[in-house]
Amino acid sequence: MEINNTILCAVTIAIFLFNFHIPISQAQQEYTNNQLSNCGNPTNATLGNACNSVNSCLSYLTFRSRSPYNTTAAIASLLNSSTDAMSAANDFSGGADEVIPETPNLIVPVNCSCTGSGLYYQHNSSYVLKRNETYLSVSGSAFQWLTTCQALMAQNTYGERDLRPGDNLRVPLRCACPTSKQTQAGFKYLITYMISQGETISSIAQQFGIDYRSVLDANMLSGTTIFFDTPIMVPLRQEPNRTQLVTATPPPPPSPVPSGDGDSDSSTKWVIVGIAVGAGLVVILGIFVFFYCLHRRRQSQSPGAKKVSVSEIDTTNKNLFDSSTNESWSVSLNGLRDAVDSLTVYKFEELQKATNFFSEKNRIKGSIYRASFKGDDAAIKELKGDVSGEINILKRINHTNIIRLSGFCVHKGNTYLVYEFAENGSLDDWLHSNKHENSTTLNWKRRVQIAYDVADALNYLHNYTNPVHIHKNLNSGNVLLDSNFRAKVSNFGLARTVDEEEGGFQLTRHVIGTRGYMAPEYTEHGIIAPKMDVFAFGVVILELLSGREAIVGEQMLVASISEPLEGDDKRDKLGAFMDPMLGSEYPLDLANSLAQLAKRCVLQDQNSRPTVSEVLMTLSKIQSTTLDWDPSEEIQRSRSVSQVPMADR
Repeated sequence: MEINNTILCAVTIAIFLFNFHIPISQAQQEYTNNQLSNCGNPTNATLGNACNSVNSCLSYLTFRSRSPYNTTAAIASLLNSSTDAMSAANDFSGGADEVIPETPNLIVPVNCSCTGSGLYYQHNSSYVLKRNETYLSVSGSAFQWLTTCQALMAQNTYGERDLRPGDNLRVPLRCACPTSKQTQAGFKYLITYMISQGETISSIAQQFGIDYRSVLDANMLSGTTIFFDTPIMVPLRQEPNRTQLVTATPPPPPSPVPSGDGDSDSSTKWVIVGIAVGAGLVVILGIFVFFYCLHRRRQSQSPGAKKVSVSEIDTTNKNLFDSSTNESWSVSLNGLRDAVDSLTVYKFEELQKATNFFSEKNRIKGSIYRASFKGDDAAIKELKGDVSGEINILKRINHTNIIRLSGFCVHKGNTYLVYEFAENGSLDDWLHSNKHENSTTLNWKRRVQIAYDVADALNYLHNYTNPVHIHKNLNSGNVLLDSNFRAKVSNFGLARTVDEEEGGFQLTRHVIGTRGYMAPEYTEHGIIAPKMDVFAFGVVILELLSGREAIVGEQMLVASISEPLEGDDKRDKLGAFMDPMLGSEYPLDLANSLAQLAKRCVLQDQNSRPTVSEVLMTLSKIQSTTLDWDPSEEIQRSRSVSQVPMADR
């Protein structure tokens, strides 16, 4: 009966809105909203701006100076514009090859025209694909969303998975011409303006000296919600200038009543008033019906779905959070119950007692402290800001080679995560620091086991979780070792999930990670995919083999692996590459197999790297052979070789 009432309410609202539908005045173009990265779902907005006026016109784009596109010549070439026209538009007096400092936006004049089909306005350019690029990375990274992956896919013959370096793409850049209505209002040009973080419709309108309603109409916007790094069409009465793009003042509050044109007659005004009154009545009636339905539904709804703040939970759920917290998180009670079912929620006083009041003696490193709860050791990590992402990931996954999150505490805006304790610290400490004097304890068999454990953890994240999880910050410092030297992957603060149905990757403009471990497709194009973890894992293998750090100065460890595996004397060169702490107590043939695997993992082309399941299979064979290996036999073999005269070798 409750479902029937809800459906009846929804149908009633729909009927009211349909019968009192208010037609939108003829508008210019549809705003793309936040659909730019949804490549598999083309819409009219993402395919281009509709041809609804003259066939061609002078139009303008905005572009941010950014290497390698940071000269007038480079930007003009990329966007198929004129260097002279760009220099004039931006008041540049330097040469075409002079480097332009990073700026919010540059003005790029272009010729905008309708396509052959007459459907969309665009300015055509071209682009030769580089290594590991996709339609999404081309649209977002190279062209800064002046085109879309949907438009690229629609106007090129290459399939999404068939792109190869050297392919020449047709690139439709987003532009438009003024409609007759805009022309009558005095607008002569349209500029494709890229929204910066924090900007609003009002602030953009003020920048260009126009009424914010004109911007709303030009983009078919009924509300003022916009997203940064998306293109918006701005109508202009005069050619744009650099002052408009670099000078912005705080936006004034929008006027509640749109200002009418000076030549509008009184009858038009009364029509507008009538429409507004009618719309108001419909909205009021709709709100009344909505809240009536909501009230009926709440009467029979379980209180478990109630939204509560942390402070409310503190008083209603036996002080699960520290009462002095000032956090303003908002979580559903059901969500909290899920966390409490798998995690212990500590009081801050308990953490103080467990860590001897966070003493230096208990500090492991940074903001990580050793703690003891009733004789059981734990590690406590103090974090600032929102760490709900890491909590939500770790409470969902369960694998013996992934560090276990056992509890947490929120206190005065800080979050304290309580993990299982890894007695032997990090792999980084054993390989690269003097923290462990007897580093020979990390022998060959343990190193192979550590590599296998890490691969097993990654295999679980990539193939046995739904959605797929990417660690995104794998390094030797985030590989912890328990009392038996079994590896546990830790630190999921940067971890991400990806949907395989959407290509199994994401694109980001915020590249962050550990130098020496980040895959080239991530650092160059912001591509987040499982193969970036494979690259980082390859670096960890190289560290296990060589004992060297991932990067020393500007020298990358990945650049040093090819040489030991090539040439007639590769056995000697591989021996020189190996960690001196191992001495001769390792099987050279297995070391060669492991080095070959690492070399494949760190290949520049992500498509040439093995999957983590392939890595695990290879490591399984190496580990199995290692278990049967006798160190004394290797020592005897080395002695035998050393006794052979050099001429006979």
